[in-house]
Amino acid sequence: MRRIRTLPTLVVVAFALVALVVAACGGGGDSVKAAAPAASSNMSAANGGTADLAVSSGSLGKTLVDSQGRTLYLFEKDTGTMSTCSGACATDWPPAPASAHPKTGSGVDAALVGTTTRSDGSKQLTYGGHPVYRYVGDSAAGDTNGQNVNAFGAEWYVVSPAGKKVVGEASTTSNGGGYGY
Repeated sequence: MRRIRTLPTLVVVAFALVALVVAACGGGGDSVKAAAPAASSNMSAANGGTADLAVSSGSLGKTLVDSQGRTLYLFEKDTGTMSTCSGACATDWPPAPASAHPKTGSGVDAALVGTTTRSDGSKQLTYGGHPVYRYVGDSAAGDTNGQNVNAFGAEWYVVSPAGKKVVGEASTTSNGGGYGY
């Protein structure tokens, strides 16, 4: 009878899965700082270092992005600076975390930058009086797959440097909830 050695294979597969999960989780913390900014945005902060918020140009014009060039969105269901997005909503639309003193890049109006405290006690960036979010359906810097998506009870829009929603061509990935695809 031939004996098959599956334990070493299972260990290698388990190790690979753990490494993948750890890599996907990132560094954590309250800061949205990153080393690699988007090519189309100015990520240098006026006071040195990497900006938490910057302006990028793309198919929807000038838009607000985080330190990694990821597009930031506002949720029309939010009123004022209080976020109404939690649970599954915050999984699909992660709140942009706020550092103690957010840094701004060229084109960002520092007077429009603020923070809000979420129901879980974490800090979230606000811009123009709106909490801002990223979208899990955006896989690369500059993606705008969340534009005009109707999910979790309202529509999501890219944020302009003026702090307003960007009205533009609707995403082809829109549906009633979740990722939109």
